[in-house]
Parts: sequence; structure tokens; C-alpha cells
Amino acid sequence: MTALDVTDPKQLAKAIKALAKSCAVIKAAHVRVGVPEWRTRQGDYAGLARIIAYQQLSTKAAGTIWGRVEVLLGKITPKAVLAADIDALRACGLSRPKIAHIRSIAEAVQSGSLNLRRVAKASDEDAQAELVAVKGIGPWTADVYLMFCLGRWDVFPHADIGLSESYRMITGERKRHPPKKFLKTGERWRPYRGVAAHMLWAYINAVREEQRGGA
Repeated sequence: MTALDVTDPKQLAKAIKALAKSCAVIKAAHVRVGVPEWRTRQGDYAGLARIIAYQQLSTKAAGTIWGRVEVLLGKITPKAVLAADIDALRACGLSRPKIAHIRSIAEAVQSGSLNLRRVAKASDEDAQAELVAVKGIGPWTADVYLMFCLGRWDVFPHADIGLSESYRMITGERKRHPPKKFLKTGERWRPYRGVAAHMLWAYINAVREEQRGGA
């Protein structure tokens, strides 16, 4: 499989056009949103902790909470998180489960049981396995870290409701595909499943933006 630099708009556009040529769903998304910019995040503990903080929240609300955490801690490191007062983290807006998760991950990084440099060099499968072995990191978090922080283009977070809802909207089906079925659905997009995911996210975000604007 040819390596894809997802931050290069020309390479990303080429991958999207290849998908659109073979799949009507991605073609419809492409017509609607063009070539969206690939989301990028820090490929370190801070990037992983940020993904945890943003889960199940609107981007705006999560951004406010994370901004408070950054003010409280300064640089987001395992050492800073483990030294932080839990009540102070709660006051930033982080839930107790999320605090437990980012602390668990911090402990794993400090102990060396989670080595993010090793993860960055590993295959998708090996990287996912090392990440999900840590308490607080589920498959969705692992996949999103690989996509946003490491630029992996064939990772597919099949349990993401936004992705399955976007697919349902484009196809006109009555119900969303459950995760196991959606994983099989995603097979058609290899070796660019992550690219397809970005297209589906961009599509549903565009629709929601229009709805908020009354379009």
C-alpha cells in the first residue's frame, strides 16, 4: 500500500477521488463537502488526554473545559496530571471518569507500559493493541488517536455514531448500521477507511451547520 500523507491536500484529494469513483456514498459526500482538511492533534500524551476530554461533548464545550485544564496545568504532561488536585480538575469541568482515565493513561506512560514513541512506529494493529491495553483507552479512542495524532489513513472507528448516522443520511436508510455491521460496511473503503471516515464526518457536520443556520 502506498503511503499517504494526509496533511497534503493533493494526496488527500487523490485518495478521496479514488473512493468517490468506486463508492456512491463517498461521491455524494465529496460533492457536498469537497476535500476537507485532515484533523491533526499532538501525537503525545497531551493529544491522547485531549481526545478523552472531548468525548461525548460538543466541540465548543470541550474546548472551554480543555482550555481551563491548560491554564491550570500549563504544559499537559503525565507528571502534571498526576500531581494535580482532583478537585481542581473537576472545577475545570472534567468528569470523574475522565479524570480517572487521563490519570490511568498518565501512569501507564510514566511506567513505560504505554510507549507512545513505540506506538507511532508500530503497525495499525499493534498500535491499537498497545493503546487499548491501558485502562481508560477504548477502541474508539485508540482509532481516533491513530487518525488525528499519527495520520493513519486506514483506521476506521466503526462504533462512532456520527459516522454511521452520516452514512444513513446519505443512503436514506431507516436505521443506522450497528457497529459490527458498520465495520463490514467499511471494508469497501480499504485502504482509505480513515479518509472515508473524514468524509462522513465532514458531511454530517456540514448538514448540522446548515440546520443551525436555518438553511
